Amino acid sequence: QEQLVESGGGMVQAGGSLRLACSISGNFYQVGWFRQFPGKERDFVAAIRWTDAYTHYGNSVKDRFTIARDNAKNTMYLQMNSLKPQDTAVYYCKARQKWGLYSYDYWGQGTQVTVSS
Repeated sequence: QEQLVESGGGMVQAGGSLRLACSISGNFYQVGWFRQFPGKERDFVAAIRWTDAYTHYGNSVKDRFTIARDNAKNTMYLQMNSLKPQDTAVYYCKARQKWGLYSYDYWGQGTQVTVSS
């Protein structure tokens, strides 16, 4: 059964770091992170292809965040450095299964990240 469980959120001061983890059950083509600000749609943060670890990032987090995956542990990570108050959001893990032209997305429950100034 496919399941995603995030951990690692919390509160940190501006300039600090946090590492989020997403424990993954199931086989997925690509996994990634989105974040949601209050009253807004979810925004793309970063993604990694499970097979070859190809990564890409949203413009607002490039050079500060790093996504990685550990195949042996079936876990994906988001290392967040140089955090800013505007990074405060609920962070969601997302995983995509793909069959030819079709795909289906699974979401975790979300974890709160709060960056104080």
